[in-house]
Amino acid sequence: MDLAFVQSGLLERFLDSDVISAAEVEALLKRRGVLDGTPVFLDEETQMPVPPLCEYGRYLSTALLDETTLKDYGRAVGRLDDHLAGLGSDVLSAVESDLVSFRDQRTRWQKKPIGWSAWGKESFVQDDLYGFLVDRKILTHRPARVAARGRNALAPQVRSSMDIRHLNFEQYRYFRDVGLGGQLPDATVDQRFRGWSPLRGRAGSDLALGTGGRWREWSTVLLPEMGLWPGMPGGAVEYTVQACAKYGKARNIYVPEDAVASADLFCLLERPDIVRRAARGLERKARDLFVVGEVDIAGGRVRGILDGVVREFQMSAMPAKLRRITVHEGEFGLEALSLFVCRGGLMPGADAWKGYRHRAWTRMSELADRTTPHLPTRRWRWHDLRHTYALQLLTYLENAMDGEEPDMQARRRRHRSYLTGHIRHNPLLIVSRRLGHSNPETTYQYLQYTDDLINEFEAAFSSWVGDDEATYAEIASHALASTKGVR
Repeated sequence: MDLAFVQSGLLERFLDSDVISAAEVEALLKRRGVLDGTPVFLDEETQMPVPPLCEYGRYLSTALLDETTLKDYGRAVGRLDDHLAGLGSDVLSAVESDLVSFRDQRTRWQKKPIGWSAWGKESFVQDDLYGFLVDRKILTHRPARVAARGRNALAPQVRSSMDIRHLNFEQYRYFRDVGLGGQLPDATVDQRFRGWSPLRGRAGSDLALGTGGRWREWSTVLLPEMGLWPGMPGGAVEYTVQACAKYGKARNIYVPEDAVASADLFCLLERPDIVRRAARGLERKARDLFVVGEVDIAGGRVRGILDGVVREFQMSAMPAKLRRITVHEGEFGLEALSLFVCRGGLMPGADAWKGYRHRAWTRMSELADRTTPHLPTRRWRWHDLRHTYALQLLTYLENAMDGEEPDMQARRRRHRSYLTGHIRHNPLLIVSRRLGHSNPETTYQYLQYTDDLINEFEAAFSSWVGDDEATYAEIASHALASTKGVR
């Protein structure tokens, strides 16, 4: 079976038909609610759709999942079908032993087995697929037994906890300044550094740490959202993230002044050269871009031309895919409205940011010696900066409320008491709201790390973001101030 995905943006370029035009197909997809990324399963020989699986793909599309999630679900079903085909079976005729064989193949026997966390996601897709087939009367029953309380019997038996990995102060500065920024461990400039746009990497890491946001939330930020737009006062800013947030859950993100200053430095020294080099290429692709002509700062909206039609969007409601093609007329011609830009002049994608991080890790490993911070066995992730933010902010808020408690048992009793304390001043819930967690239990898992403080900081973890003082005190003060008046 072959797997393809709906990609309406490619219709005009590749559709060659006298029967229906690209515009008509795109209009039909919109009318039927078929989203980009919807998986389409095709028979290898006839290249005709496989009805039950394509129906499941359409069902996923109506669930309003984002493009990346739709593709992940489709690939998971495709891997299951490929394995079953090797056993002489298929999705509709599989029995429980076939599904157990697939689980063992994925978690034990394949060249690079996946972990239980990854298998948990695949088993959820598998369970969802067979639930759909039974609900639609395509199958009479699921091939695998159902465990107690309707639980998926093939899912991991033990729920895995969060993989919380955090950096201390020296590790973060080594990552930011040496790995991404091109310095040597002694803080001098490395003349051999061949990295591209070190200030972009520094600004990205400062923004990730200063906001505590997920990768998609800070890497897709637009210039007006960062306050880096004509007529805006500068300094710390707060913007709303919704379409790029997990589960589309809207929340406000506070960006401390030092993180804004780090981004501003990138805009002053590196970004103009990238924009100038890419302007001509963007002019040639203008038909495929969202060209903004009006930015409403007060209303948080942008207005421009997309696909030849005047469109207006709330910035917080713009998904990453739309943000990537959003441009405006700048000093050198068309330039991206996003803060971060790469060689092509548009917003870097997930693979680009992954490459920046991997190259930084390689560089840090090569320069590591007895004078440099300890490096863990596993590469740091951008998400580790979110964990670092949470732990530092939670620890600071605890100390600000009750003072430092040297006795560990007393500290643990204090942690438990917060859950029944006043909701306005509960550090756990303040951090939970800042991180956008749907369930405070997720944030609760950070508490086990606050008993072993990452580092002994003076006055609110100064000097992490940017090169000035009082960054974390500013963040924590803002978090506390935002709770005043809440009942």
